[in-house]
Amino acid sequence: MTDTQDSLAALADDRALLDRTGTAERVAEILRSRVAEGHFPPGTQLSEKAISERLGVSRNTLREAFRLLTHERLLEHALNRGVFVRRLTVDDLHDIYRVRRLVECATLRGLGAPPYDLDGLKDAVALGERAAKEERWRELGTANIRFHEHLVALGGSPRTDELMRRILAELRLAFHVMADPRRFHEPYLPRNGEILQSLVAGDAPHAERLLARYLDDSRSQVADAYERQIG
Repeated sequence: MTDTQDSLAALADDRALLDRTGTAERVAEILRSRVAEGHFPPGTQLSEKAISERLGVSRNTLREAFRLLTHERLLEHALNRGVFVRRLTVDDLHDIYRVRRLVECATLRGLGAPPYDLDGLKDAVALGERAAKEERWRELGTANIRFHEHLVALGGSPRTDELMRRILAELRLAFHVMADPRRFHEPYLPRNGEILQSLVAGDAPHAERLLARYLDDSRSQVADAYERQIG
């Protein structure tokens, strides 16, 4: 069974998350999560028949979910060919990191007095540590993404949370250009821990400085990989 077939088969587990009407928004949420977890790499063609059968939804519902995710720039429709997971450009990448820096750093800058609710961040760090110990590098990448989702959640804004879920799902498409996932993801695990410890200590300004350098380094690494691939 191919990786794509494995990912499609796993969608059957998500069927229980849908109610009987199976709204397009809920289907889009499931597919967005699967993209964010690295199950569908850029360029993957999404089979309307296979996905609708595994999720138990109509093709009309699935087409509306595809439309929503195309609007979010996760998918693209190729005329007479079908729907594909989108390949990002270098410009896309720089824009994603621009948004991340604006939102994530502003979240830390806007925190009030400590203590903060850091359970989500602690869980994400622990998840990353387990994934690294077991050498599950894709799962480590997912744990890193979860860390940043929980970081933005400290701001208490549902709209910002929704924005970051979309941005980070799109970012996951960029991670597939990294030839060595371990070499890319593993060094950021202790840096997540450093940001967390700064917040535990109530030092949000220091956490913001750590985060700004973190994002600059990550952007440079992924941009360099993109430029080598294109060049």
